[in-house]
Amino acid sequence: MAETSGRRGGLRPGELRLHAVPSPEGDGDVLELPVVQAAPPDRAKRPDWLRVKLPYGKTYAQVSEIIESHRLHTVCQSARCPNMGECWTAGTATFMILGNVCTRSCGFCAVLTGRPDPGLDWDEPRRVADAVRLMGIRHAVVTSVNRDERKDGGAPIFAETIRLIREAVPGCTVEVLIPDFRGIWEALDQVLDARPDLLNHNVETVPRLYRRVRPQAVYERSLEVIRRARAKGLRTKSGIMVGLGETDDEVLALMDDFVDAGLHVMTIGQYLQPTRLHLPVEEYVTPDKFRWYKTMGEEKGIEHVESGPLVRSSYHAERHV
Repeated sequence: MAETSGRRGGLRPGELRLHAVPSPEGDGDVLELPVVQAAPPDRAKRPDWLRVKLPYGKTYAQVSEIIESHRLHTVCQSARCPNMGECWTAGTATFMILGNVCTRSCGFCAVLTGRPDPGLDWDEPRRVADAVRLMGIRHAVVTSVNRDERKDGGAPIFAETIRLIREAVPGCTVEVLIPDFRGIWEALDQVLDARPDLLNHNVETVPRLYRRVRPQAVYERSLEVIRRARAKGLRTKSGIMVGLGETDDEVLALMDDFVDAGLHVMTIGQYLQPTRLHLPVEEYVTPDKFRWYKTMGEEKGIEHVESGPLVRSSYHAERHV
């Protein structure tokens, strides 16, 4: 059976422990899935500094139409990004390739979890490149779901997308926000060898919280992605969310790890609970604290720290190239 928690409200994502039980058909063991109950609502009302712009206007409608007609996914929609209205109104979006179903079940993320459709969509890079051209984007940001069922992790689609964007829009810079490819470095090298202008891989939170926040990830493995990208001469970027229960000392220690790994750009933003099935917000961090994080990170040696309540990996990403 699955272990359950005595906490009122049931299990949170990342706290599931599955056990094998005999199959009813008698053909081996199966994993018994528990019922995950809704987590309680946020413990405190969102403060005024977390207000966001609503989508509006002709440009927003054009971006929406291009994405729909090209059968593309965006992390803006799938992850319920609070900046979607502002970014789409400005005529930009973050493309999410390799489908919209992720093989991981992170406790903070609203992207669908499950078994993706088999195979790769080899026409997807062309559609992304054409959308970049039609939207007039000069700095394209491409991310993906995790495709852990594949040895290559979908890396060839990343490489082809980078190539075709540059072919379709000469002079356009390309930033990729990549998974860790389960530490299969041959897959990572396919992306690095495509020479994106900015290589982003988020560690998301401090090491102590990984089991609850990123149960299928490994903190040291994520740092190794950054080290390898830096060793290839690429500009590197990573980010975290705060408000999940981390301490200031843990954030400062993480910054030291970033400096040791050779990170160029760090992003720090407030975690917001996307649904009641996701991890609750433990704290709403004040704008003053975000400014302090920026000062401390840059004093430690990180070239640029983008820090604020609504900062996300691709928010104003063109500033980081």
